[in-house]
Amino acid sequence: MKVLRKMGFGLRWRDWMWWCISTAKFSILINGVSAGFFSNSKGLRQGDPLSPYLFVLGMEVLSTLLRRAGEGGFLSGCRLRGRGGVELNVSHLLFADDTIIFYKAEREQVTNLSWILAWFEAASGLRINLAKSALIPIGQVDELEELAAELGCRLGALPTVYLGLPLGAHHKTSSSWDGVEERMRRRLAQWKG
Repeated sequence: MKVLRKMGFGLRWRDWMWWCISTAKFSILINGVSAGFFSNSKGLRQGDPLSPYLFVLGMEVLSTLLRRAGEGGFLSGCRLRGRGGVELNVSHLLFADDTIIFYKAEREQVTNLSWILAWFEAASGLRINLAKSALIPIGQVDELEELAAELGCRLGALPTVYLGLPLGAHHKTSSSWDGVEERMRRRLAQWKG
């Protein structure tokens, strides 16, 4: 509700959202017999049409934390040259429920990222599954195992595959892009299903 208020949603809208969240009732079957209804303590029922929208609002919190950390020099991000030669600093990319975060492979930045993720979990009530996360180095990185251990994730390496697309591999032909649209369609169908 704080995120909705901070983003400028009016009181009536926030009240509607709160009503949708707070009035949901659940029932469980025990040996095929309904055990009555009970209220939830937090969140929405699985499959609720509001769920993806509220998730996006939650991810806006993470995006804001990462952006501010980049602006404050706590995470370095990745410098890219955009249109007209304008230089951009990209600290993170979000897609569905995946996040890619760019930072220097330095202990201080890993510590800062750990704090940011902890603050996000505390603020949102969401849990980041670091067991499914990977630290993927670009170039030579010293103390790589220690950095991954501090963050609490596994090590990855380039080239890798994301959404069925190759990342970090140099291909002589465009054959690796054959069927990209179909792979993206299948991945999105899995995500929605």
